[in-house]
Formats: sequence, structure tokens, C-alpha cells
Amino acid sequence: MGKRGPEPKRIINETWNGNLAYAIGLIATDGCLSSDGLLVDLTSKDREQLLNFSKCVGVNFKIGNKWNLKGDECLRIQFKNRIFYDFLLSIGLTPKKSLTMGKLKIPSKYFFDFLRGCFDGDGCFYSYWDPRWRSSHMFYLEFVSASKKHIDWLREELESRVGVFGHIGKDGRGRTFQLKYGKKEAMEVIKKMYYNQKVVCLSRKKLKIQRALEIEKKQQRKYLTK
Repeated sequence: MGKRGPEPKRIINETWNGNLAYAIGLIATDGCLSSDGLLVDLTSKDREQLLNFSKCVGVNFKIGNKWNLKGDECLRIQFKNRIFYDFLLSIGLTPKKSLTMGKLKIPSKYFFDFLRGCFDGDGCFYSYWDPRWRSSHMFYLEFVSASKKHIDWLREELESRVGVFGHIGKDGRGRTFQLKYGKKEAMEVIKKMYYNQKVVCLSRKKLKIQRALEIEKKQQRKYLTK
């Protein structure tokens, strides 16, 4: 019999906690798995995003550079590890996942940490003053995926956990699906994602949400004093 190769080394602890779930959310949106069964890639324009990933999995990964087809520079983390790669497969992630990803096996306790990672990866938040009504401040929380199955799953989970329904549409080019929640429903989801001030998150998105919520509070106080 031939000699067996060395046992693969574990570099990331796959024991579930909030930080690991957040990191999985980042991989589910901004990451990809190679077809060789080893390589994990996470790409972002935000250095903080990649630093957060390293913090959450407890490994100080090197951050490199990457250029997309348009010539824009991005940052990325790449690493090879069969144990962690197999763990990602076991929860439902696959190579070329963007169009096929569906339900992921995330423990219920950590679903909103995972969702916050998805939001920081591919989600967005925007607010505006609606010109149709005087002093009407609106905002929306949005999750994005190229996979309809995945968006449907997120919607079903949020409906059962928070009682919100949202709306699914497509982007202007018809390439991705957008799950949107308006003001009242968005506030319920936000409370669950940012359940305390210490959760790991992308600070620029959190700040945008905080500013909109402050405007909303001022508006509510104004209505109460009329």
C-alpha cells in the first residue's frame, strides 16, 4: 500500500458562534469557492470587511490586491484549507454558487449574525425625503443575490422569525434579485441584526442606518409635539 498523505490541518474553528455566522454571511455574498476543493476567496473594496472576516475566524490573513474586468482595484483574502472548505460545502455553499445557492444550514441562534454578514457583503440601505408628502422621510433595507432560491429562503426566514414580508424585485439590468423592506419592516430587521453595540459589522453601513434612524426619531418627536 502507498503512503498516506499528511492529514489536513485545521486553521479555523468551525464551532458555531455569532462571529463565525457573520463570516459565513460574508462568504455567501462576497466569497467564492474554487473547484479544486481547497481554495476560499473573499473579495471586497472595503479593507474593514476583510479585517472583520479575519477577526471573526481568528486568523490574521494577508490582504492582497485584485483587479476586476473593468480594471477597478479590489482587495481580497485567499487561503487553502480542505477542512474549512468541506465545512462550507456541508452547510450548502458550492463552487459557482451565485446562481444556484439556496437554503444554508445556519443555526437558528445565529441567523441574524449571518444575515448581517449578508447585508454587509451584498446588501444596501438608502433613505430619502419623499416629495409627495411634506416632511416624509423614507428608507429601505435591501438584500441582493443572483439566486432566486436564496432570496426566497431569506424572505421565508424573516417572515417566520420577525413577521415581515418584504418585496422581491430585480435590478435594472435584470441580473440580480432584490429583497426590500420598507421603513416599518426594515426597523424590525435592523433591531435583530444589530442586537447590541458590539456586534462585528461594516461601520459605514451601520453609520448610514444610524443617521436615518436619528432623522426618524426627530420626525416622530415633531409629530408628537404638534
